[in-house]
Amino acid sequence: MSENQYIVLRSKGGFLPTADNLGVARGPLGVPAGAGPRAAAAPEEIEINEVKLTKSERDDLRRDPRTLAMAPPMPLKLIEPMDATDADGPAATAAANTWGIEAVGAHQSAFDGSGVNVAVLDTGIDLTHPAFAGVNIERKNFTAEGDDDIHGHGTHCAGTIFGKDVNGTRVGVARNISKALIGKVLGQGQGTSANLANAIQWAVENGANVVSMSLGIDFPGFVEFLVNDQGLDINPATSIALEGYRANINLFGALTQMIEARNAFANGCIIVAASGNESERPTYEIAVAPPAAGNGIISVGALQQGAGGFSVASFSNTQCNVSAPGVAVSSAALGGGLVSWNGTSMATPHVSGVAALWAQKELQQTNRISGQNTAAKILALATMNGIKAGQEVEDVGNGIVQAP
Repeated sequence: MSENQYIVLRSKGGFLPTADNLGVARGPLGVPAGAGPRAAAAPEEIEINEVKLTKSERDDLRRDPRTLAMAPPMPLKLIEPMDATDADGPAATAAANTWGIEAVGAHQSAFDGSGVNVAVLDTGIDLTHPAFAGVNIERKNFTAEGDDDIHGHGTHCAGTIFGKDVNGTRVGVARNISKALIGKVLGQGQGTSANLANAIQWAVENGANVVSMSLGIDFPGFVEFLVNDQGLDINPATSIALEGYRANINLFGALTQMIEARNAFANGCIIVAASGNESERPTYEIAVAPPAAGNGIISVGALQQGAGGFSVASFSNTQCNVSAPGVAVSSAALGGGLVSWNGTSMATPHVSGVAALWAQKELQQTNRISGQNTAAKILALATMNGIKAGQEVEDVGNGIVQAP
């Protein structure tokens, strides 16, 4: 009997078929025969597993009320940055701040991220870079390759969130966070949505107040896999990929709901994700891609500088929640120094850094961090001030995020 791989999000303590118990007799809900009633579980107690299931096992598991979401693992991809050019504008101002630092008001904020934990789920981090000297960093590798960043993407994003000054230039929005949780979910062989779901759970369980993700699900790559590796025709492959795409959006939405429920029991957490770089304005626009499209995730579009104010970058996907600097963004380069890149990947860490500042302010005022309050501040206090007239709300969301 054929089996397929699935990501399964469930209330903790539920029965999940494994290599050791696939032969156990089960009732109609997939529970071992003779099993007694399960004890009530707190809403934040969940488990994420990646398992092979037959069609019958999958259907049993879907009917079990403890199953919150189920989806096939889909390939992840970097939301690839583009090299910035001189025509994109200066990377830093005369005041030695990157233009993004000033655009979000971080240089004028009284807050620096103290007491806040931030997770970056990406390609890892270059621990030797001076931007991260003295930072309390905890790493976990969800890929099959080495722990270190060999791409530079994760290093660049981390630098914008919490990097120290580099050669006299300020690149980090929140330069004094308590801990950085670095989950390596992407390598040379890319990764899957299962890696990402497990990394989100790891980050939350280890106290992340902000989770930053500059990556997306590779829908075309999944269609290609179904055609080339599974031998399907393009039409059924596309239909199956669409169903998987929808299921993954639901899975990440369910995961964020569980995180929100957990916020009542511990310091809160919000998830910030890049909307994607697939648009090619003015020819066409692409809507925000998952995981950023999931309910409860703050999606971020990219802005550029120009005459008359900030405007949406030509590549930035539409229907984002908020926007931030994403063109000619200078941050930590692999091996040292700075590099300037474009992308919603570069906009996202600006929002994550600002979220850390708002979380710190609330922590000082109330002695706890509410994910709901942090998200509300990010969304409600974003501004259209400084944004060029005529920009569509769907392209810039509520506006450019602002630090407290």
